[in-house]
Amino acid sequence: MVYELLIANKRTGQIFDVTTVTTEVTYTTNRTGQPGELKFTLQKAGQLDYLEGDTVRFSVDGQLIFYGWVFTKSKDRWGTIETTCYDRLRYLKASAVYNFYDQTAESIIQQICADLQVETGTMESTGYTIPQYTEDQETSCLDIISDVLEQVLLNTGKIYVLYDDGNGICLRSPENMKSEIMIGDASYATDYTYKTDIDEQTYNCITLARPNEETGHADVYQFQDSTNIGKWGLLEYYAQVDENLNEAQIAEQGKQMLEYYNRRLRTLKVEALGVPGLRAGQMVYMHIYQLGDINLEQWVLLEKVTHTFQQNVHTMSLETMEI
Repeated sequence: MVYELLIANKRTGQIFDVTTVTTEVTYTTNRTGQPGELKFTLQKAGQLDYLEGDTVRFSVDGQLIFYGWVFTKSKDRWGTIETTCYDRLRYLKASAVYNFYDQTAESIIQQICADLQVETGTMESTGYTIPQYTEDQETSCLDIISDVLEQVLLNTGKIYVLYDDGNGICLRSPENMKSEIMIGDASYATDYTYKTDIDEQTYNCITLARPNEETGHADVYQFQDSTNIGKWGLLEYYAQVDENLNEAQIAEQGKQMLEYYNRRLRTLKVEALGVPGLRAGQMVYMHIYQLGDINLEQWVLLEKVTHTFQQNVHTMSLETMEI
């Protein structure tokens, strides 16, 4: 396995190959809300010179893994430099105020990226038009996009992943990002931690309130599972919906939300041998027997992936969404 870490100094035009002086590289991606992050530790040597804003390119066996920009540096008295870089999603943390009417998530993302002069790549169609999205206080554009994609999820049940593929911001369905590898007892996995809970994101009662200007009171709609309320107690999720939604649209949203949240949450953290290019938002097939209350043999969606490259050893840590 051949690694290559290049830093391009914008001021001088010089390109430094720091592969041989780098002791550790970590690359982390999250499915939502955070830019891709590359951290590396190197020993200063020769004429090496770079600053915040300079570009960094990291490849494995010729495959581009990360392209981004230096954001922080720290150096000790022995010349050891620790550097943190982010991809294009970092620039979507800029604050803005937006109002969108009858637009799809992909068109909203393209508009925001164009305003911020951020390149885009593949944008899949979500097939859902958001009636209205209003943010009248300055908010991170990345948070706005996360809210928009949550609206798609709650109204269609479909997940879409926003990420930087090294050439631009992309929006894709995990179903179209399946990895060809299998991870499990006899393949890649070296250790795992299996967790079950009904504490963090489990709700068996969904209450939606629609403002009503005529009555001055909200119209309340409730969707619940009496069986699971009997098992777990009442776990309620309350949200206000757009006043322009009709009852059929509210009923569909409530149905989708109950289906999504009304479950015992199972998650898995796996330590494994590294697979170059694997990222959060992808789906991988996992095969682990006697996991706990289940035998796992299915496709799972990755919530967070951290790769570590150290002395020619590549390992990774995977965190899944609910199984």
